[in-house]
Amino acid sequence: MFASAGPVGIDGLAALDPDASPTDLTFALAELRDQFDDGHAIEVVEVGGGWQLLTRPEYAAAIESAQLATRPQRLSSAALETLALVAYRQPITRADIEDIRGVSVGSILKSLLERGLIDVVGKAPGLGRPLLYGTTPAFLEHFALRHLGELPRADELAIALRPTTVALP
Repeated sequence: MFASAGPVGIDGLAALDPDASPTDLTFALAELRDQFDDGHAIEVVEVGGGWQLLTRPEYAAAIESAQLATRPQRLSSAALETLALVAYRQPITRADIEDIRGVSVGSILKSLLERGLIDVVGKAPGLGRPLLYGTTPAFLEHFALRHLGELPRADELAIALRPTTVALP
């Protein structure tokens, strides 16, 4: 995990020790997580369908000031909206996204594909067999999710996105 640029799944770890069972590996990961939980600057995190060693969030400012880490390029609000549609409605076609957003999304989809956050997951059975898009493990890693079930539910989003009212004196 230390040498890997991304999360390492149980299968990847099993390839390193063919004698270890998935249960043994899960136990070892839990033990490693507990060991790093005691005052270390790094932690063992389950993310993107695998396990990764990451710096604890409370040390991010120190690392950033030392310029040891590169910040991932930020996503525009249009890219985030498009990515949210793909995440919540996958598999989804470009035409469906454009119908919902009301604007062309070709360049945004291209950008999300280049970043590896989405991928073509198939073709729809309709006329012209349009491409279907879905999220990738890099999407899960980017947003620190173990699986898509950790995405906020629609009712949670409605509460979080509700405008706040401030009473003026």
